[in-house]
Amino acid sequence: MNVAAEAFAERPAISPAAGSESVVHARALTKRYKNTVALDGADFEVGSGRIVGLIGPNGAGKTTALKAILGLTDFEGDLSVLGMDPRRQRPQLMRDVCFIADVATLPRWIRVNEAVDFVAGVHPRFDRAKCERFLARTKLQANQRVREMSKGMIVQLHLAIVMAIDARLLVLDEPTLGLDILYRKQFYQSLLEDYFDENKTILITTHQVEEVEHILTDLMFIRDGKIALATTMDEMGARFAEVLVNPDQAEAARALNPIDERAAVFGKSIFLYNSADPEQLARLGEVKRPSVSDLFVAIMKGTYA
Repeated sequence: MNVAAEAFAERPAISPAAGSESVVHARALTKRYKNTVALDGADFEVGSGRIVGLIGPNGAGKTTALKAILGLTDFEGDLSVLGMDPRRQRPQLMRDVCFIADVATLPRWIRVNEAVDFVAGVHPRFDRAKCERFLARTKLQANQRVREMSKGMIVQLHLAIVMAIDARLLVLDEPTLGLDILYRKQFYQSLLEDYFDENKTILITTHQVEEVEHILTDLMFIRDGKIALATTMDEMGARFAEVLVNPDQAEAARALNPIDERAAVFGKSIFLYNSADPEQLARLGEVKRPSVSDLFVAIMKGTYA
């Protein structure tokens, strides 16, 4: 275990959102395949009205956790989603849950108007007028088939359909993978402006951490099937600090037991601290809040090795 991982080993991996109404409640969540353990006794909570980022390296258990939440795989341990068991109550659960994956799930032969007609006919909480308002902002045509669309256009169609469903939980698994930066920004802007409110919850997994950091209310890091860190974004800012240190202060900085150290320009170093004394840090150099990506790299060092 690396230094950063040791710093969190004794902390309970329970989201601080547990104090609010729980949308997802997991205890000792475990999933074993023949030769691997994808989830290893993971404990976490997702509170109502939150936007939670589930961040981890490849193979950490992110997608398996989402599959369990969506009732797409069996598991050991306790898991409740909107008060239901996703294994036994999936039909009822999916009335209140929507899902966007990194791979388009719309059939390539279907037309835009046919996709809208289908969802309107099968989902009791679909608002057709709302969907059509979203589509009016795009260049999609009613008779256009999915096979004639770019990936960005397919995501626009999928998003318009999903955002028109009054779901309490939206699960996004790498939703903007392969899209250019303009589509990615538009996607997250639409989520905030047109979908999210205090009665809805969004759970996102992504490798493009920098692009979702500004919308997250909560953060969970997953490593080797366990939750390595669970915190609100506000508490992250209060708990973690980075300091830009001149070479002559480097030894004093190391004496305060940083969880990470990396090189900066002109011989300076950046030290990352967990729950350190702010006054002591200020004497070492320039103090700032770390980015989610810098914190992630520090905690996950050694994972790929």
